[in-house]
Amino acid sequence: MKTKIRLADRIFSGLTIWSGSVILAALAAVAIFLMVQAWPALIANPADLPNAENGFLAYVVPFVFGTIFSALIALAIATPLAIGIGLFISHYAPRKLAQSLGYVIDLLAAIPSVVFGLWGIQVLAPAVQPAYVWLNENLGFLPIFTGQVSGTGRTILTVSIVLAIMILPIMSAMAREIFLQTPKLHEEAALALGATKWEMIRMAVLPFGRPGLISAAMLGLGRALGETMAVAMVLSPAAVISFALLTSTNSNTIAANIALNFPEASGLGVNLLIASGLVLFAITLVVNMSARAIVNRRREFSGAN
Repeated sequence: MKTKIRLADRIFSGLTIWSGSVILAALAAVAIFLMVQAWPALIANPADLPNAENGFLAYVVPFVFGTIFSALIALAIATPLAIGIGLFISHYAPRKLAQSLGYVIDLLAAIPSVVFGLWGIQVLAPAVQPAYVWLNENLGFLPIFTGQVSGTGRTILTVSIVLAIMILPIMSAMAREIFLQTPKLHEEAALALGATKWEMIRMAVLPFGRPGLISAAMLGLGRALGETMAVAMVLSPAAVISFALLTSTNSNTIAANIALNFPEASGLGVNLLIASGLVLFAITLVVNMSARAIVNRRREFSGAN
């Protein structure tokens, strides 16, 4: 007997297909716009490009380095904190405290980036500058802590700390939800076998949530890669490639470079900035596709699916 499809089901199915199509169309429109607007800069004579006399590749590589370098440092700082916060809320904190912390974390995600930028300039940079001096004096033999320490504290490391705080709320919220989805039977089985609470988390909760944590980390990385105002306000930028974290000569990011130079750009200068935006678009796309591929390897165990 053929099942009759209700009108409401047809409408809902059509809406979901339409919504998914809108997302794909918007993504394609953005990609086409970037490619069309970037093309004049990509084919132009390097001598005609402002601030890019050595060609587009030489122009954009330092910004690509600064974008990826600062985002990876931010991710390295935020990931263990997000996992710890998620575990505390889901498995250690009392119910009322866990709910309150959950609300606070969700509110932190709504703070505008310009507020983080102001806080980074006025509060964080002066506060961490003495710590930078200590790191330089005691660990200056490491390449990342060598060089003349910035007197203002406005360095790539400060920017990375600000970015880590900005991506921490969304990563923590995702980690919390992922850990709460761990099957209770897995946890109870581990405890029944004599495992301590930490051993239960290590053997049952973390393996179950690993793919979801990867998704959370990649989402945070995508946010850090595209952040503009906080980086533009805190960083003292330069078009260089440098691994030094404490000096006043810092690699700029693509998004911050566009924000700082776009108002005064004209002609090929606009096309050049849009071309660098196309590179950032490609980097973000690759990051998200890679994360999706990693998660799909263990779809059946993923707390994000």
